Amino acid sequence: MNRSKILNLAIDKLGIEFHSLDLTFHQMDGGKKGDVTSYWPGGENEDILICVFKGKSISEPFHRQDFFFINYAYKNDYQALSYKYDNLITIHEDECYIGQPYSGYALRGEGDSELVIIGVLIRKDTFFHEYLPTIYTDSDLFRFFIEPQTNKFSDEFIHLAPGKDHTIRSILEAMVMEYADRREDTQRLLKSMLQTLFLQIARRYRVENANTAPMSLSNQIMQYMEDHSDAVTLKDIAAHFSYHPNYISTLLHRETGRKFTDILLEKRMERAVLLLKNTTLSIEEITAMLGYSNNSNFYKAFRDYYGTTPREYK
Repeated sequence: MNRSKILNLAIDKLGIEFHSLDLTFHQMDGGKKGDVTSYWPGGENEDILICVFKGKSISEPFHRQDFFFINYAYKNDYQALSYKYDNLITIHEDECYIGQPYSGYALRGEGDSELVIIGVLIRKDTFFHEYLPTIYTDSDLFRFFIEPQTNKFSDEFIHLAPGKDHTIRSILEAMVMEYADRREDTQRLLKSMLQTLFLQIARRYRVENANTAPMSLSNQIMQYMEDHSDAVTLKDIAAHFSYHPNYISTLLHRETGRKFTDILLEKRMERAVLLLKNTTLSIEEITAMLGYSNNSNFYKAFRDYYGTTPREYK
């Protein structure tokens, strides 16, 4: 049987299974009347769930969810309604809509031809522990995934348009076929595929969100430090921008009034707070992610900067 036929059978199978998923909406704790959420619909031993909606019409109530998700318009277009009710965007065929836990949205779609949406659902803790390092070096993407907005019912989302021939589509097809024919090692294989998928998403995100406005050298350096705060050195920056380390140090001090080490410490401490507040990572995991060689060094730096220990803050 050729790949195309296997893929179509897998899509059909998951399309049927979609209607048996527990996507019940529950009243949200602390929310207003009508604020509803859905909980993890996968099995107890599943960290990743692949689902397929297949039909001519979908109309969800506005809701939240307690997991990360990637929705891909595999066939035809659909619309997504975000928290601001006039914010109805169209997700065209071969485009992605990516959301955080508890970001509000509703899917809308109706037409004469069949709509197919591939969904990748990821448990929140699994994402934090296994995939956060993948997007660590893109500060905007990193903040999107872990920093709640001022309005906890945020309408923030990521909308990407990679196109039909992009690798993202091929990876999703492989994940659909694997999940439709689940085996003992399926979750391990899906986790490996998802790692590659996030790398491709991060690359595409950088392409679509590239800042074309001219930036001063000092601002470029500051952005580079933000993206590489776990391991960057003055020598690294000098090599990257083709300047002598002494010039970089002098430029930063002249433009910001601060030393390189002080700026780097600020970047690390800002990320430390984000990780402590918004993830379930252990202190040890956060220490490693920030680039500290041991817990003692991180504890001392954090206490000196904030006047409290990471554990007390957490």
